Amino acid sequence: MTDLERPDERFTLASERTFLAWLRTSLGFLAGGIAMVHLVPEFGTSWVRTLLGTVMILLAVAAPLVGLRRWVQVRHALERGEPMPVERELWVFAVVVAVVAGFAAVVTVIGAVH
Repeated sequence: MTDLERPDERFTLASERTFLAWLRTSLGFLAGGIAMVHLVPEFGTSWVRTLLGTVMILLAVAAPLVGLRRWVQVRHALERGEPMPVERELWVFAVVVAVVAGFAAVVTVIGAVH
């Protein structure tokens, strides 16, 4: 690959920063999941805390894997001059996070009513 064929470093670095954001997101989910299970006993019932905490920890496991896969796909597309990859995993991840957040919102409202 010659210098003329190399992708602009700014795009490569931006892609790396995006991957690092996935890692930060993972750490946030991990901290939130552990906190949900161990630090907020007044939130819902025990099984609700365990379920939400476990799902958040699983999201913490999934985030860097999704981010890494996406980073590799984008890097290859940039190197080959191809279109950006489809964002299927991003949609799935976003929908799962939205469902978990919605469930947490419902539990919060129900807890506030009782």
